[in-house]
Amino acid sequence: MIGVTSGMVQSPQTPPALFDRALLHARQRRAQPQGEVTFLLDRVAEDMSDRLAAVMREFHAPADLWTPGEGLAELRARLPSLQRIALDAAGSETLPFAPESLDLVVSALALQFVNDLPGVLAQIRRALKPDGLLLAAMIGGDSLTELRQAFAAAEAECEGGVSPRVAPFADLRDIGALLQRAGFALPVTDVDRVVVRYSNAFALMQDLRRMGAANVLIERRRTPSRRATLLRMAEIYTERFADADGRIRTTFDIIWLSGWAPHASQQQPLKPGSAKASLAEAVKKAGKT
Repeated sequence: MIGVTSGMVQSPQTPPALFDRALLHARQRRAQPQGEVTFLLDRVAEDMSDRLAAVMREFHAPADLWTPGEGLAELRARLPSLQRIALDAAGSETLPFAPESLDLVVSALALQFVNDLPGVLAQIRRALKPDGLLLAAMIGGDSLTELRQAFAAAEAECEGGVSPRVAPFADLRDIGALLQRAGFALPVTDVDRVVVRYSNAFALMQDLRRMGAANVLIERRRTPSRRATLLRMAEIYTERFADADGRIRTTFDIIWLSGWAPHASQQQPLKPGSAKASLAEAVKKAGKT
């Protein structure tokens, strides 16, 4: 239902388009009057405020990139100059930032829908002033693995094939490598795993729709799902992933990523061969004690 490109590209000029970002924009807009489901976004917003509070500096030119809805309203109250970049109707991935014009870029639960994540990270890096900070959270890892497995098993059993339902997610190592590739200094990634319980698979799917996060894969199935397949999917989900009380589990992995635009004041790695102590000698001494 939701996913992210792994960062693989067909060529440096033409990254594959996995997501219909115009459809994403439409579905996010449609979810607002229906009563958005924001528990993941609320969790990220609170964590982001805490993480920024631990950074001992002021930000005078910050920007919020594509965070859906009012997800970072509390942060905007703390950073009144925060420039909000909303996803436009065409879903463009070209950022409207001048080089070295920002000292902070934040993004909450948006980057998982980017077709060219390496390109977007490179644009953010260029937009940051020296010693500027990127802090973002995105869905990744093993998110929705239960739904992916249940749908695949049900379609194989009922229809003799599998259609794209849950896009592949980037893992922690992918994101760390992309930060380095984009030229960020001091890159850091970590995962916050959230396990949510539902009465059944259809309640989960309803929440995903109200998050504006239903299937926006370009190669998605365009015809309505068969009722028999959906019912079998719900049965398989319960058989494999239900707790003793009958409620099912759903995994969401929130990947946090941060990096700094390089600056001379930042801590630098030691040059190879500059160490004053030998690892081999340390191991020998440890073996004698």
